[in-house]
Amino acid sequence: MNRLPGSIHAIDVHGSIVLVDVDVGTHRFTATLIGASEEASGWTPGMPVTLLFKETEVSLAKNLSGLISMRNRLPCTVMAIERGKLLARVTLDFEGRRVESVITTRSTHALSLTVGDAVEGLVKANEMTLLAGEMP
Repeated sequence: MNRLPGSIHAIDVHGSIVLVDVDVGTHRFTATLIGASEEASGWTPGMPVTLLFKETEVSLAKNLSGLISMRNRLPCTVMAIERGKLLARVTLDFEGRRVESVITTRSTHALSLTVGDAVEGLVKANEMTLLAGEMP
């Protein structure tokens, strides 16, 4: 599980849906939480949180340009690639923090991924979850 420490920037609640903007360094991420309005009622801007997201939810892009609907873009450098027969684990450096992506080995070849490449990790907002408080 990927973990990034941050602080809440803003919270929007409508019914049982909560959009939480989280600042991690100079980057802003969004988590869409369903059924969390009661829990979020105690959250406030500035509150420390930990963003959690699975390695299998991190898509990778090279030379991405233009607008996309994915709210969470992590500019990274490829640190390591472990290619298996079907899947590959790509270890990334996001501003000194380790983030991992599990993609198909075919995708690593299609992207011509090599250590040192600049890539963007992409995570849909509904794949992000929050843990109140700082990282353990």
